[in-house]
Amino acid sequence: MLQLVKLPLRFPLSLSSGLTPTKSLILWLSAAQGWLSRSHQQLQVFGAAMGLVILPVFFQAPLVRYFPWVSLAMTPLWLGLGAKLMKRPQWEVWGDLIVGFGWIWLTGTLYWGWCRWEPVMHLPIEALGMPIAVLCLYYGSGRVGSYFFLGSLLGTAITDLYINWMHLFPVWRQLMEVEPDVAPVVLRAAAVALETDVAACRAVVLAIFLLVATAIALFTSRQLAWWAFGGAVLSTLIVDGLFFFSAMLA
Repeated sequence: MLQLVKLPLRFPLSLSSGLTPTKSLILWLSAAQGWLSRSHQQLQVFGAAMGLVILPVFFQAPLVRYFPWVSLAMTPLWLGLGAKLMKRPQWEVWGDLIVGFGWIWLTGTLYWGWCRWEPVMHLPIEALGMPIAVLCLYYGSGRVGSYFFLGSLLGTAITDLYINWMHLFPVWRQLMEVEPDVAPVVLRAAAVALETDVAACRAVVLAIFLLVATAIALFTSRQLAWWAFGGAVLSTLIVDGLFFFSAMLA
């Protein structure tokens, strides 16, 4: 004779837990706070990497245009400071980042000081520090600075690709030759060339690429080197946006 066995019903967690929207929000905020506390140094490196790419645009650009030798003489100071800090365990990461910044400062000075009239030479000169970065990674030293340099170089390559894609190299040469008071006229002409659907679509494609590269660097690894890489890549997008808006407002 069959006997019916009564089994207790078990609801899924989403139903049985009875979480209200307020409790869900509190749990989410708690998880976010925990992630922020665990990622404190990563976020610091990320922010420092962004600052070391964005801020020199407003300082090094005018300096190297009128006093390129002064900018070149500052390179050993950056490299020396970074090397000195790397010898101290509590400052090793920041010294490593400054060394990578020193190579970016050097290559930027060489190009914008003496070769800025030729856009084709931009990427090769900016990449002069790449062999040093690769050697550092091969020997397992200077990872943060090397990844920072490579992230900045990737952003530079994407920017140059877009400028070449939009056939703006002649505008680049003209902008480098005119006096500063005439530059707004050249920028205005460049802005007109970018006010098309094709230019907007290409800009969106490259912007998405930079955002994806940043997201991959941040969300697939907690190594500080990758966060320095992501900060350098994302800052390129910010700098390009600033130049675009300045051209629109010229």
